[in-house]
Amino acid sequence: MKDRLLTLAKVAISLGLIVFVFTRPTIRDADWQSILANVRVWPWVVALAVYFGAIGLNVLKWQYLLRTLGVQVPYASLFRHNLVGLFFANLPLSMVGGDIARGWDLARHTDGQGAPVAVSVLVDRVVGLAAFLVAAVAGLAYAVWGLGRADMSWLLLTLALALLAFALVVAVLMSQRLRRLVEGIFRWKPLGRFLPLYQQLSDSVQIYRTHAGALFIAFGLGLATVLATCVVNYLAAVTVGAQVPFVWALVLTPLTPFALYIPSIASGLGVNQAVFVALYHNLAGILPQAPALAMSLVMQLTIYVSSLPGAVLWWQRRGQVRVRRA
Repeated sequence: MKDRLLTLAKVAISLGLIVFVFTRPTIRDADWQSILANVRVWPWVVALAVYFGAIGLNVLKWQYLLRTLGVQVPYASLFRHNLVGLFFANLPLSMVGGDIARGWDLARHTDGQGAPVAVSVLVDRVVGLAAFLVAAVAGLAYAVWGLGRADMSWLLLTLALALLAFALVVAVLMSQRLRRLVEGIFRWKPLGRFLPLYQQLSDSVQIYRTHAGALFIAFGLGLATVLATCVVNYLAAVTVGAQVPFVWALVLTPLTPFALYIPSIASGLGVNQAVFVALYHNLAGILPQAPALAMSLVMQLTIYVSSLPGAVLWWQRRGQVRVRRA
């Protein structure tokens, strides 16, 4: 029942935003024939290549986090598992998230390494989110003080506070005192059966606590992924003939992934369109609504095309890997 309600909520949000965006007078009455006439294919091909490069950087980050846990997986195999995750993330009504799918797909090819794999996926997600948060705050700070956009100060303050809260949560989760407290809770009889699982997961997390250098390198790879994503967004603008200065791609791109936390179908369909119009037209004021929407559609197409190899890999059941403990 809960799954059905969540699915209905996702469909309602996506379809509602699609109707809202596409029925705006400035979008409905825009000269779409002229916009389509200005579309160029080669920038999109380059954008797709760079997007796969960003995926590759994410895989490298994941591999590095796995190695820290003593789990050795060939890069090519991890890339395949990641593509499978992307495929599930982009299914219209999938109840399986991309992170769950890639973690499960890797775990079923391992020998009792399910817990370390799960931890690596979680830490990978946290590090990636941290990179986007830091980039978003840095970009907005430059917009406020470098570009003279004092009107964005409220958003800068909001994200700066969010970054501070995020850092505090991570610090608390890595604390030994918190671990002892949680272990005490799990020793309560009704929860006792979950204690071994928690201890195994906690042990894996504690490895990262003593390997700050690994987290720093992973964070650097996360920032590189953000930069690559900025390039993809800029090329999406070039594809539809939209005049977006690259500096604004650097400022606005790190803000877009947070919209994916809004329930929606097919990797943010509807949400992405509303967010691009809001950021590039309403917030920055650098594009009319129609070109901003066209830009978002190019990005949506890029996401979908990049997930197609994952569908092929999933059905063929290839990429069997042997994982050994270091």
